[in-house]
Amino acid sequence: NADLIPSLPESIIAAACSRSGQRVLHVDSRSYYGGNWASFSFSGILSWLKEYQENSDIVNEGPAWQEQILENEEAIALSRKDKTIQHVEVFCYASQDLHEEVEEAGALQKNHASVISENPTEAVHSAYLPSEDESLCIASCEMLTEQTPSSDLETALEISNVKVTGETEKHDDKTCMKSASEEETSKNVPTTEGTALQPKKTRITYSQIIKEGRRFNIDLVSKLLYSRGLLIDLLIKSNVSRYAEFKNITRILAFREGRVEQVPCSRADVFNSKQLTMVEKRMLMKFLTFCMEYEKHPDEYKAYEEITFSEYLKTQKLTPNLQYFVLHSIAMTSETASNTIDGLKATKNFLHCLGRYGNTPFLFPLYGQGELPQCFLIDKNEKDKNEIYSRFAIIDQFGQRIISKHFLVEDSYFSENTCSHVQYRQISRSVLITDRSVLKTDSDQQISILTVPGEEPGTFAVRVIELCSSTMTCMKGTYLVHLTCTSSKTAREDLEPVVQKLFTPYTETETENEEVEKPRLLWALYFNMRDSSDVSRNSYNDLPSNVYVCSGPDSGLGNDNAVKQAETLFQLICPNEDFCPPPPNPEDIITDGDSLQSEASEASVILEANSETPKESASLGNPEEASQ
Repeated sequence: NADLIPSLPESIIAAACSRSGQRVLHVDSRSYYGGNWASFSFSGILSWLKEYQENSDIVNEGPAWQEQILENEEAIALSRKDKTIQHVEVFCYASQDLHEEVEEAGALQKNHASVISENPTEAVHSAYLPSEDESLCIASCEMLTEQTPSSDLETALEISNVKVTGETEKHDDKTCMKSASEEETSKNVPTTEGTALQPKKTRITYSQIIKEGRRFNIDLVSKLLYSRGLLIDLLIKSNVSRYAEFKNITRILAFREGRVEQVPCSRADVFNSKQLTMVEKRMLMKFLTFCMEYEKHPDEYKAYEEITFSEYLKTQKLTPNLQYFVLHSIAMTSETASNTIDGLKATKNFLHCLGRYGNTPFLFPLYGQGELPQCFLIDKNEKDKNEIYSRFAIIDQFGQRIISKHFLVEDSYFSENTCSHVQYRQISRSVLITDRSVLKTDSDQQISILTVPGEEPGTFAVRVIELCSSTMTCMKGTYLVHLTCTSSKTAREDLEPVVQKLFTPYTETETENEEVEKPRLLWALYFNMRDSSDVSRNSYNDLPSNVYVCSGPDSGLGNDNAVKQAETLFQLICPNEDFCPPPPNPEDIITDGDSLQSEASEASVILEANSETPKESASLGNPEEASQ
């Protein structure tokens, strides 16, 4: 009844349609799962970079499927090129003490005869998920299960059109790395893993990152879950939360006057803070209390609705210190981005989410954001319907026709003709691997979010999310740092100034006992991602009424846009159906093999029910358990 190209919105719709009794088929041309919501191991991200380069060489030609089009049918060609990612640049600052046989720990044995493959899918790493159980979801979605990982530097070096730079003893920071053929004859040619030199304890080398590559889960999109947001509510309502684990974000940070400091946001944090005076603590608590119920006091803000939230804060007799904390770390906006109402709503939402699961409003899924689409697909049941519709058909590369009533597709699959009138925004993204946190504390297992304001008025603030190894996204002794902002230039031009403020590149000249004030930068990736979240369906040319368009990730911190989009499209496909209802009690499910037995014993069940004692009836089900 429905065909989907799967990412987070499509996966949510798949689970909702399946629970409503619909048959759902997933179709995906990518060699990895989840689209721009995917997570990769370290060798997986190298393979993704290689595939990005190969994707730029694809030419859309008229394939043989055109012969399968009937006289009364009109074809809509889907593009083979993915143009949602642009301006990819990679920098390696860690020590380049690589050896030829260095591979990810636990990776499949490399086939030396086929390192360089014309088929991009052969280079895709087989373990985007952390466990074998979760990889079963990939197999059920017709993903490749026998893939040869390309986990050494050779994968990265084959990227000719992607800018890759690194630091070596003979090169500066901006020196481009050699090609694969040159690397084989250089002094940096790796030997075997067994003869690799043991790295110093105070240094993280590139070979260590390669060996521990399966410890990394690198998200293409960086988001958090508000503890009372739409996605958390949906996970709980649908019971899909049983397939995922989460950690609470432990710190809200601010960058002010050239240094990073922790922001007090809960009542306990405010009164225990040493950064605020007693007068400031009282002023802050009074203002935050007002924000929690600002709708009840319209006289306090009605006169300021047309000005920015930053200007409004100045009228509330808050000190510059408090104005900065509220604007950038609680409302998480900038001086010009939000008006008074938007700022008050954002502040209330922040405060409303406090305390549900911890001292901050945010949760992060273990193993990365890429887990969430697969949670909904694991939940998708296999209930079939006998009714077949013929309003829409897909013809694959083999000429096979797949009949479907509805078709959901991410807009990245549309051809240039379909998107000729669409204007897209862009998101600037950066992923960093560092050796320590931006704010050192007694614990090295801190998960932090930091907002760095734009340097000039009107420029966009940069959101920084720092993940520790307990999130299962990086190896021990390192941190995975995500930077995100709305694009004004290329990702590197937008984000590198912030990276330079917070981190210092690793250099070979550092002495072992040298104290570095900032965390060392070991590896960096920059890229721009398309943001189609504000594009209406009418902007696309000549789409049939039963083709539904899903957008890719937006630049927001939460996932509300994806959930709203999924619910809206589901109601168009299945009107009057409940959106992702709770699953039935397993004890109430009757399979086909049990139907005859249940019919034969129906009379005896009725008799037993009539003879039940009140005590026995009460023990049949716990209302509290049923509600859960």
